[in-house]
Formats: sequence, structure tokens, C-alpha cells
Amino acid sequence: MTTEIQATAASSGAGATARFRENKQIGAGTSQERVNALAGRLIKAVNDIVLDEKVSYDEYNAFKAWLISVGETGEWPLFLDVWVEHSVEEVANANRHGTKGTIEGPYYIPDSPTQNTPATLPMREDEPGTPLLFQGQAKNVAGEPLAGALIELWHADDLGFYSQFAPGLPEWNLRGSIIADAEGNFEINTMQPAPYQIPTDGACGALIAAAGWHAWRPAHLHFKVSAPGHQPITTQLYFEGGEHVVDDIASAVKPELILAPTRRADGRGREVTYDFILDPQD
Repeated sequence: MTTEIQATAASSGAGATARFRENKQIGAGTSQERVNALAGRLIKAVNDIVLDEKVSYDEYNAFKAWLISVGETGEWPLFLDVWVEHSVEEVANANRHGTKGTIEGPYYIPDSPTQNTPATLPMREDEPGTPLLFQGQAKNVAGEPLAGALIELWHADDLGFYSQFAPGLPEWNLRGSIIADAEGNFEINTMQPAPYQIPTDGACGALIAAAGWHAWRPAHLHFKVSAPGHQPITTQLYFEGGEHVVDDIASAVKPELILAPTRRADGRGREVTYDFILDPQD
């Protein structure tokens, strides 16, 4: 039987590409003028690098081969989400006054199993790791509770793998959609995730090795939080003192998104409280 530790870049990349095509609306309405401006600047930037750095034919051909490899392994979602999405997110959320956003990443799956609070994410009977109680309140920017807010949570397991992107894991392992109570309060029992390397056996890993970079993301929880009449927020929360919080390969960590869990009074793992603040709909 194939296990999660046998996950490959190609299988993860193919899964991420397939999910992207299923779940994303491509911006077909973008004007010709806008495409001209953006594509023109991108092409000019590449050519400027070639001229400024005096790129050789050997280097150019290596780059061409690498681009082909990214496509063949389905790693474009991984590449773009790791090295580009943080800038897109910064533009998208520049005018928010509530909770800080950050990247979605390539491993989001919609329509995870729904539960009312208090909730426990789906997990294996022997799920490894440290139990974590994540609790808080969903509010608007005026501090008023958002009754029935929806908190979508997904994260890697204690080995750094995501369900539906690594073999051997239950379909909805450590994924769930939790409905807050009438006061916007929620309690979610899960396991604290581990830091993990992005897949390194494919094209992205080849780039990382060639450039002498590291491939690590700090441990984090992914969230999408929404409520009627308010802008949904996509974010990640990290852990104080965790490995690679200060040098995340995806450049997605923000000071406002760092948690400081404490030991639970009953000794059963850790707990932390964090409130989500949503901006009004435009």
C-alpha cells in the first residue's frame, strides 16, 4: 500500500493543477489593454534580466528546459503559490482593516465536511501529533459578533502532508468547515501541524537546489472565514518560535498572524485563542 511519505512532486503537482482547474474561475473578462500591459511588462522584465545579466545560450536553454519540466510535472500552481502569490495577496488585501490575509497555497479543497461548534476535525484514530484547541470569535470591524460565521480550516499533518495530496491519508483528514454560534464563537479541536518542505523531487526542487535555497514552510493553519455581508478572508496562522517562521520560503508570514499557544489546564495538548475580524462587503 502506498503511504503518505511516498508522495511525489509529480503526484502533488498533478493534483494541485487538477484542483485549480476545477475550482478557479479564470479571469476571461480581462481587457485586451490590461493583458497587453501586464504581458508586455513581464516579457520586458525577462529580456531586461537577459541583457543586464548577460545570460548565455547554455543558461537560456537550461531555463527553457526547466520551464518545460515545471509544466510536465504540473508544478505551476506550486511555483506560483510559493514565489508569487504573496505579492498578489498584498495587493488584493491592501485596504482591509480587519484580519490580515496571506496566501491560499495550492492545497485548498472546497466543501469540506461541515460541523457546528464545538467541533473536531476529521482525523485518524491514531492521528500523530500534539492536540490543539483553536478557539475564538468572528466579529466585524466594529467589534460586533458575526453569528453563524463559516470557518474553513485545513492543514498538514504531523509529518507535513495534506490529505488528497498524499497517498494513504483519509479523504478529509484535518479538513473541516465549522459554523460559529449565535455570538460568533467557535471551538475547533485538531492536531498541531509540523513544518514541511515543499516537494523537492521535481522542477521546483531543482530550482531550489541550483539556487542554494531552503525548501521549508513553517508549521501553519490555513483558514477561509466568511459571513453574509462581509468580505471573506483567506489567511494562515503560524506558531511563535517555530522553525522557519522568520525565513518562510513562501514569504507569507506576517507578525499579526503568529500564535502563542499555551498548555491546556487538563494537560491534553495546547490551546490558543484568535479572533477573526471581517471587513464589510464593498
